[in-house]
Amino acid sequence: MATPTQAQAKPRQTLEQQRAQHAWDCASEAKKQLRDDYDKYVNLAKSAPALIMNSGLMQVLAFLHEKSLDKKTRYPKPDDPHTLIGQHLRNALHKRFSDLPADFQSAMGTLMKADSRRFQAITAEAFAWLRWMRQMAAARVKGD
Repeated sequence: MATPTQAQAKPRQTLEQQRAQHAWDCASEAKKQLRDDYDKYVNLAKSAPALIMNSGLMQVLAFLHEKSLDKKTRYPKPDDPHTLIGQHLRNALHKRFSDLPADFQSAMGTLMKADSRRFQAITAEAFAWLRWMRQMAAARVKGD
């Protein structure tokens, strides 16, 4: 079996490129899924860093989860901007910290047990990813 040549091999992405790619993919998914409500997703992406600064990462994850719940069933609504941005943020954190689960309940449990240094690293990653998400979500407003 032949090995790919340097020209054929996919170049490794930097961490910033990985964040940008993931944010672009999430924004594309949200635009397709939310259609007319996509602007609410963009607004949440833009406001999330300030919310984290003021309240903290766990509080914001809890807020997004609570806002995503159907009032009758208490299950997350699949086509809700809060549901998607919460899932996307947790997935981004899971990509960087594989021992941090992507589902809400497990992620919160893990964060509650994290030492302060680990919690700060996870919060810093949330800010780094959200910097990209703010830009990518806004760029998708008029694009395909």
